[in-house]
Amino acid sequence: MKEEITFEDFLKVDIRVGTIIEVHDFPKARKPAYQLHIDFGDLGIKKSSAQITDLYTKEELLNRQVSSIINFKPRQIANFMSECLVLGVYNDDEHVVLLQASDTIKNGEQVS
Repeated sequence: MKEEITFEDFLKVDIRVGTIIEVHDFPKARKPAYQLHIDFGDLGIKKSSAQITDLYTKEELLNRQVSSIINFKPRQIANFMSECLVLGVYNDDEHVVLLQASDTIKNGEQVS
């Protein structure tokens, strides 16, 4: 378990729902990954590098809604600037399973 935080700490994390609109291979990444372009509605399109190639094809990811933290500082990964963190959980095989809503949500809606 990680260190305990306050509710105010949690409120600093901006988790939003967006739709993946582009998926590209990322051959320069150290571990197999995709480059994602995610539409967050009025908040715009953000890019993310995601190590999710084990369970998801590019075709399966296209138009899929995902939950992402959008208020991290951008991070340079090889030749790509990642602007948000797509959320997932490691399964028993150490592959990332994406977190997503059980119903379609408007792009940009905040998770609370």
